[in-house]
Formats: sequence, structure tokens, C-alpha cells
Amino acid sequence: MVKIRLKKFGTAKRPDYRIVVQDSRKPRDGTTIEEIGHFHPIAAEESQVVFDAERAKYWMSVGAQPTATVKKLFNKKGLTVSRPTISK
Repeated sequence: MVKIRLKKFGTAKRPDYRIVVQDSRKPRDGTTIEEIGHFHPIAAEESQVVFDAERAKYWMSVGAQPTATVKKLFNKKGLTVSRPTISK
């Protein structure tokens, strides 16, 4: 399964993350399919999250699932993430 998740960079006191599209079986800091943005938690509020919304929408349309943290970041920037419908 393909996931949209965070890839950690930086140090312990100065974290820096990239928002990436990655196979869920790969390690967190392993190879990625595509990098679509970044997240700087200690930066100013307006510049903490930057990502390509069109690429995020594309990946979600072909089945990539964002993690809970990435979902919150997307919602914070105005990209609504709907839950997948499960048919019984």
C-alpha cells in the first residue's frame, strides 16, 4: 500500500520533515516515490507546512492513504481529506 507520510530530517532539537509518498513496507527514512512538501514544526506558523496540493490530490485519487499526522497538516492548510468508504 502507498502512504503519504513524514520523512524525518534535522536533529533532535531542530526537527525537519518532508511530506513524501512512499510504499508502506519501506522504512521511514528509506527511498520514496515522490516528495510533495515539507513541514518545519519550529518555524513561524504561516510557513510551517508547505506542500503541492495538486500532487497530494492526485496521489489520494489513485489510492495513497495519508497518515493521521499528514491528514491533520492537510486539513490545517485547507485540503480536506475524506475517509475512504467501506462497502459491505
